[in-house]
This record gives sequence, structure tokens and C-alpha cells, in this order.
Amino acid sequence: MEICCVGGFEEVGKNMTAIKVGEDVFLIDCGFYLPGVIELQENNEIGYTTRGLRRVGGIPDDRVIDKIKWRDKVKAIFLSHAHLDHVAGLPFLIDRYPNATVFGTPFTMKVLDSLVKDAHVNIKNQMKVVQSNSTHSIPGASNDIKVEFVHTTHSTIDSTFVVLHTPEGSFFYALDYKFDDTPTMGPGPNYTRLKEIGENGVKAAIINTLYSGKLESNGSEKDADDMLERAFHEADSNDSALFVTTFSSHIERLNNIVKHAQKTGREVVFLGRSLAKYVECAQYVGKCPFRKQIKLMRYRGQVNSILKRVNENRGKYVVVCTGHQGEQNSILDRISKGQTNFTFKHGDHLIYSSSIIPTEVNIEARRVLDDKLKKIGVNLQVNVHVHGHGSQTSKKKLIELVKPKILIPAHGTREQEEDLICVANEYGYKLGETSYLVNNGQVLKI
Repeated sequence: MEICCVGGFEEVGKNMTAIKVGEDVFLIDCGFYLPGVIELQENNEIGYTTRGLRRVGGIPDDRVIDKIKWRDKVKAIFLSHAHLDHVAGLPFLIDRYPNATVFGTPFTMKVLDSLVKDAHVNIKNQMKVVQSNSTHSIPGASNDIKVEFVHTTHSTIDSTFVVLHTPEGSFFYALDYKFDDTPTMGPGPNYTRLKEIGENGVKAAIINTLYSGKLESNGSEKDADDMLERAFHEADSNDSALFVTTFSSHIERLNNIVKHAQKTGREVVFLGRSLAKYVECAQYVGKCPFRKQIKLMRYRGQVNSILKRVNENRGKYVVVCTGHQGEQNSILDRISKGQTNFTFKHGDHLIYSSSIIPTEVNIEARRVLDDKLKKIGVNLQVNVHVHGHGSQTSKKKLIELVKPKILIPAHGTREQEEDLICVANEYGYKLGETSYLVNNGQVLKI
């Protein structure tokens, strides 16, 4: 078994891994590096193309697969979940792998379909929608190789661990996850199957390293639900505007926001293209329980029309919108710049059910946005949120369940990857022998 660490091994995002068993090659994930994509969007001189994305480092540099002569051997591409740093690069690179079947859970594949349409590309690959906790043969690959998708909890629905079962042993891919034993939507992690996989033997595992140095728990989604209840109770007043913003792909969080918003007696409206995209994808796969309880506005004319009504009758609506990172052209950004029919006033409320993704661009954008709103007198409630990535406890629990012979950290800063190496040391792993700090483009033979 050989592992090519294509992307996501030196940064958060740009995730892509290639595994070679015999003469068969398999790819897992193909995501954006969001700081690079933001740079691309802000630079009109660079086209939003594969070439442009490569130039800013916005997608994995999969040309390493050409250098090691694996590209023509790729039989399948497996997607772990629907976040952009795991799937959004695929529309720009998939034409390089025309014979590969793409596997993913229903929500993940529907999001991919929407991204393909946004990129205006035509994909001819076979698409295979699979359920969580299922195992599948791979067209064109050895009959002894199968792929399994094991359900886990994370900050978007239909998230899975990807497990490749081969004659050389099992390969376990653990990006991204948090072991949440009290989720508010859907089942908890499939501990039973994880334990079985570990007992059967895992040759190697790639494990997410975000918060690997954090000892205290990152909390359950039930904790976020309780925080939202308190936030809505504090914010609700008859004559003030009430806005909420969160990650558009976090369907479980959106479900909880709608639940508490309805208790205010106000009409719930969702504004923004990103929210519309993910809500409609969830609805398509039958996993959007709140769809009938909201009004969903995608287009600018619709948004401006409803914001005019909100401005005139501030106590009638709860507005759920985009802009929690202060992103350019998000609803909150446009409101703050006076580009809509709504103006925040003293005493209005904004709940951030999110955290700031810690890049320089996001930190500065949120600082500018929050300063504007505070000067007006808007009441800001920030970090009404729990992370979708587990802290050190989740890392240890996964190692104890799966017991991989070889452990490879990924999807974090180098410091976070080193933190996971320290955790692995507690279980007897030895750096350079059974645990490895790797770079993008590096190939491991195990």
C-alpha cells in the first residue's frame, strides 16, 4: 500500500489523498483552500478557472499524481462529507480522472452537483450515491477491494469516515469529525462498527488534527441548542430587529435556530444564495425538517423586497442570513454598507451562531463589520456555537477504537499536527516508524 499525501497535510483545507493498492489507485476528497479562493475572488486579474485556482493554491496540486504515474490507474473518488474544503475542488479537477466513479452520501453528492453547476462544467463520470454505514465494490478495481462509509457526527449532515478494505489491510480516513453523543438531529457516531474495524485491523489512518492540543471538550450540538435558547430569550423584544447568522451547510444548527425562532412568534426568513443552496440540497435528499417553517429568498430582488418589509416592521421577523465571517457581498456585509433596504438601529439584535475561521482576511472582515454594528448600538451575541471538530478527547477515543498500526496527522497547522503526534506517543507510536509528519506531495510506502 502506498499513500500520496496530495493536499491538506500542511494547512487547514485543500484536502486530497491518493492510495495505491496493487495497480489500483483511489482518491479521497478534493477540496478548496479557502484563503486561496478568497484571494482569487478579490483579484479580477486571475480567472476563476483550474489554472487560476492552481495559481493561488486554492485547490490541491494533484499534478504529483502525474509525476508518480498514478493518474491513469485511478478507479474511484470517495467524498467524506459536503464541506467546501473537501469537495469544492473536484469540479475543477475531475476531468483528469474520466474513468473514476465518484462515491458519496446523498447530501454530499447533491452539494457536489450544485457546485458542478456553479462551475459550469460537464461531468461524465459515473456518480454513485451511497448511504452511511454501507460497503461497496468499486467498478474496475480488484474484487478484493471494497469501500465503506461509516457514519460520524460533524457540523454538516451525512458525514462519514471512509474506510478502504484491501488485501494489504484497511486504510482509515478520519476527516472531519467530532464524537457527539447527544446530537439534536440524526444518529450518533457508529461506535460499534468502528470497534469492529479496529478489531479486524487497520494498517494506516489519516486523522484530523484541529483542536488536538485542546484538553477540554468542544461540546455537543445539544450545548449549542441550549445556548441558542438563551440567546433568543435575551434578544426577543417586540419592536427590535432580530438577525441570526451561521454556517450555511450546518443543517442541524439551522434546524435548531428555526425551532427557537418559531417560539418568538415571528416569521422566519432565510436570506442569501449560500443558505438557499444548502437548504435546497438538504430538502432534495429529505433531510430538511424545517423547510416548511421558513421563507427562503435566494435572489437579490427577493432579498431587497423582504428586507424592506423587515425594516418597516422590525418585530415581525427573524432573519437568518449569510455573513458571519464578514464576507464581501454577504447579506450582513451589504446591509452594513447601505446596499439594501434595511438599516440596523440602536437596540437591534444579531446572534452569531458561529466562530471566526481564523484567517487574516476573516478576522479583519469581522472586526470591521462588528465595529460598524457596535457604533450603531446593535446588540451582538457572539460564539453562540460549538465546534464541529472534536478536541483531544475525540482523537484519543478514535485511536482507542480503530488502533491503526500507522498514524498520519492532517488537516491542521503544523503545531496541531505535532500535538496529535504527542497524543499518539501516549499510545506507543514512534515518530518516523509508526507515526509520520508529512508534507503535501509526499509518498509513503507502508
